[in-house]
Amino acid sequence: MSRTGMVLLGFFGALPVMVAAAVPASAATEQVTVFETEAQPLTTYENPDGCYKLPPAAHVLNNQTNEPVRIYGDPLCLGPSMTVEPGHGSHVAPGSGSFSV
Repeated sequence: MSRTGMVLLGFFGALPVMVAAAVPASAATEQVTVFETEAQPLTTYENPDGCYKLPPAAHVLNNQTNEPVRIYGDPLCLGPSMTVEPGHGSHVAPGSGSFSV
């Protein structure tokens, strides 16, 4: 086999691995962080999946995942919602609400 043929075979042999690595995962990665007050540590949800009740004093939600996060006004992720895109954040109403990924 010629040297060019071996190089092409190596490239096309590795192509499925490169394509598989480029396909995004279906589950969210990284974290959603919720700020409550200056006196409290941040609440962090690692690799969230599903519905989560927001902490009672929630003030700001920061989406550090690779998926959109939906914020709801009720604690069960029902009814109208607002979408927070990856790398963005939003104010949330204290005392109620939830989010889902």
